[in-house]
Amino acid sequence: MAKSEIFIEHLPLKEDDCFLVRNRHKNGFEYPLHVHNEFELSYLENVKGAVRVVGDSYEELLYRDLLLVAGGTSHGYTTHNWQGHDFVAVTIQFPRSLFDSFLNKRHFNTIRMMFDAASSGLVFSSEVVDNVRDKLIKISNDDGDSFKNLLNLIEILKVISLDKGMRRLNPVNTVYDYNSIDSKRLDSIMVYLHNNFNRTIQLQEIASLTNMSIASFMRFMKKWTGKTFVESLNDIRIHEASSMLADTNCSVSEICYKCGFNNLSNFNRIFRDRKGCSPSEYRKERSSSHFYL
Repeated sequence: MAKSEIFIEHLPLKEDDCFLVRNRHKNGFEYPLHVHNEFELSYLENVKGAVRVVGDSYEELLYRDLLLVAGGTSHGYTTHNWQGHDFVAVTIQFPRSLFDSFLNKRHFNTIRMMFDAASSGLVFSSEVVDNVRDKLIKISNDDGDSFKNLLNLIEILKVISLDKGMRRLNPVNTVYDYNSIDSKRLDSIMVYLHNNFNRTIQLQEIASLTNMSIASFMRFMKKWTGKTFVESLNDIRIHEASSMLADTNCSVSEICYKCGFNNLSNFNRIFRDRKGCSPSEYRKERSSSHFYL
């Protein structure tokens, strides 16, 4: 998925519609990067190995995923390492204005705060996914009582807004500027890093991708991500390493080199800086309790 191909999606929501629900059972996994004005709540099942892209965040998924994004936030999915035959995708899209008359009421405080953070992209804990999964499936399969479905949606939003395990995918809001050349440049850089993290990437190579000098490229990365090129690349590598530690029997040394590190002690140091523990300790902790997010 090339992030330069971001497109603007116009949803078929009519003025008298509250929300749009889509339920897909598909055997091919590819959702191009796109933006639209509406909020989107997406539940995916049987998607282990696929990659979710939201703003500047790139994460390989485990079995299930629940994502909330605000209107204007670029998002999409790509196959990556997904090897399944089919998957379930429930997508609920709605305008924020649907709740305008409620969000200033105390009963909706947590929903309002969640909506305010959703431009960063939000994912939710496996426990909360367990709690709302059946309701999401029910809404997507029920074409009868639309009013009851609206009440179910409000209940789902309330439940997930209380999730203490809710996690931002980006440190700041990443509302997409449809006309920004810099947004497209950053998109193409981050996709390239994700697709090539397992080998040495020279500064000149990545700078040339967007026709910038090395100095301009380094300033660009710091301005738009708050990180250096190496820090951004290492974030991707450590995420991939974490997934391999949790889901494979590869040795720590094998994972080190498969994720693009050429020095085991350097890998251990960077991993500890990012995760607060060694790779071996991380694997031991994850093996005692399987998790989805």
